[in-house]
Amino acid sequence: MERQVVPAELPDQALLQAYRVEGGYVDCWTAEVPGTISLTTFVTAFYTSRAFRPERWLLGAVLGKRADDQDATRLANGETERFSAWSVEARRGDELLLCDFQGKTRSWLKVCPIAEGTRLHFGSAVVPARTTADRIVFNALLGFHRLYSRILLRGALRGLEG
Repeated sequence: MERQVVPAELPDQALLQAYRVEGGYVDCWTAEVPGTISLTTFVTAFYTSRAFRPERWLLGAVLGKRADDQDATRLANGETERFSAWSVEARRGDELLLCDFQGKTRSWLKVCPIAEGTRLHFGSAVVPARTTADRIVFNALLGFHRLYSRILLRGALRGLEG
């Protein structure tokens, strides 16, 4: 059964809230799954999904920021502070905030127990653009970013189902 990925408000106490600043961009997508899903399980499913693998490959090939499934598992387990082009900025028992190597974007994952199972959150932030060129590029890619965010969360869902 295809789980629905929907846009949502960022939870009030989310680590990503710090990036809700003027000129910046923050989004949040959610999906609900039956059963209890830990942050470790969600992070592993997300970064080892077939949907995320092309990005992992591209970052390795172009930037030399290689990562494999074992690296994703170590990140999920809290055994490393680095994964491909990201480093851990903050971690709580139910959420993880990553910062890209240039400090321009953040990726965020959170699990939240609900009566019917677990709500999975995936969000990102783009810090305020420093230049007009940065703003133009970001605005041009925003539609793709939104679509890609949904694809990535769906990919994690498929990993959790299989």
